[in-house]
Amino acid sequence: MKPLDVKTKFYNAESDEVYLEAGVQNITSGPLCLEKVELEPSPYFSVTPMNKVLPDSNTLVFGRMNVVNPHDTRQYLYCLKPRAEARSNPAALRQATSIGKLDIVWRTNMGDRGRLQTSQLQRMTPQYGDVRVTVERIPSVVRLEEHERTLELHLEFLGGGGGSVWSGVSSRSLPSLQPGQSVSLSLPLVPLQTGLQTIAGIRLTDTFLKRAYNYENLAQVFITNEKSKEQEEFFSKWVNDST
Repeated sequence: MKPLDVKTKFYNAESDEVYLEAGVQNITSGPLCLEKVELEPSPYFSVTPMNKVLPDSNTLVFGRMNVVNPHDTRQYLYCLKPRAEARSNPAALRQATSIGKLDIVWRTNMGDRGRLQTSQLQRMTPQYGDVRVTVERIPSVVRLEEHERTLELHLEFLGGGGGSVWSGVSSRSLPSLQPGQSVSLSLPLVPLQTGLQTIAGIRLTDTFLKRAYNYENLAQVFITNEKSKEQEEFFSKWVNDST
C-alpha cells in the first residue's frame, strides 16, 4: 500500500494567480518524516511556496523535523503566477490547465527513504465570458469612509489673532492637491501688540464638499518693540542717506 495520500484543491484568483492547497496524509501505522514537499511548476507558471516562517528563510512552519504521525495530515500552500509570456496571451493562459507536479521525499522511523512524484496536476480554468475586469492596483489598508480624490481648496483670512492681522489678499484659491501631495504657502502677518500672541484666523474650504476647516491656534510668536541690531543699522543708514 502507498504510505501517503495526497489531496489537492485549486483557487483561481482574479489576478490570474493560482493557489494550490495540498494535503499530505500519513496512512501508515508508523510516523513518517517529510524531508521535501515541493511543487515543480509547468512552463506557464512560476511558483512561490507559502509554507515558511518568513519568505526568505528556510524554516518551515512545521519545524525543522517535519514528523507526521499516523493518520495526520500536513497542509501545504503554493502560489503560482503566470509567466510574462503567458500573461500577455490570455487565450493561451486559459488553456493552461496543467500547473505542475508535486515531488515528495520522506523517511520512515527506521530510516528507509521513499519518494512520490504525482502526475501533472490539472486545474479548472476560469470562464470570464465576453468581458473581463481585472484589478491593476489596490491599497492593502484604507481608512473608514475615506475617499482618495483631488482637493480643490479655498483659503480665507479671518483675522490674525488678538495682536496681529493678516496682510495681502483676503482670500484665494489654492493649487489642486493630488492624494498624498502638499503645498507650501508664505502668509504675511502684521503685528499690532507686543507680547506672546497666538496666530489664528485661517479657514480652508473644500469647494467640492462645501466643508470648511478653521484653524485658530496655528502657532505662538513673541512680539517686541525693541529694534534688532540689523534694524538699527538699516534705519541709521537710511537717515544718513536722507540727510
